[in-house]
Amino acid sequence: MEPVNHIEGRAIPFGRKNIDTDVIIPAKWLKTISREGLGRGAFESLRTDPDNLFDSETFKGSPILIAGDNFGCGSSREHAAWALLDLGIKAVIAPSFSDIFSGNAFKNGILTVVMPQEQVDRLLEVAQTDPIAIDLDAQTVTTPFQDRFTFEIDPFRKHCLLNGLDEVGLTLARGDAIGAFEATVADERPFLAQGTGAAA
Repeated sequence: MEPVNHIEGRAIPFGRKNIDTDVIIPAKWLKTISREGLGRGAFESLRTDPDNLFDSETFKGSPILIAGDNFGCGSSREHAAWALLDLGIKAVIAPSFSDIFSGNAFKNGILTVVMPQEQVDRLLEVAQTDPIAIDLDAQTVTTPFQDRFTFEIDPFRKHCLLNGLDEVGLTLARGDAIGAFEATVADERPFLAQGTGAAA
């Protein structure tokens, strides 16, 4: 997982409420276990409109999505996070998120930023014409017009995102401690290893 800290660029001023995971990535795309190529199916039903934001020259490839309340509701499909990543989105700003989506986004290195509706509305306005910057370390969202909004984030999630640590990375980072524990158990309780061997 790539470390996440400073994300800056044009933000897609989407703003729609109650966008569920089936809108983010339709069920027909769930047959694959690969994360690559899912961006083609992201928001597929909305992209049939030739004037959609996701394929416009202005917002195509934008690293930030500004959404409405309850973003990511519906099913628990992790493919939704994969599709956003493949679309180039590294952060989503919204008044609230589905808990399951938020967890899946975090595990895949996508920053979810919860902000009050009035601040989201301001960012939607700015995003029409100018870039937005997110600083995870400082926990701020800023604009070229001197707007500076702070946001809260779980300290553990912040640590993992800043250091690019997914569940595998966290385990590997504790490799020495795990090895020392295993050695201690083998010395103090050798019968456990013997019992395991006998049972096998």
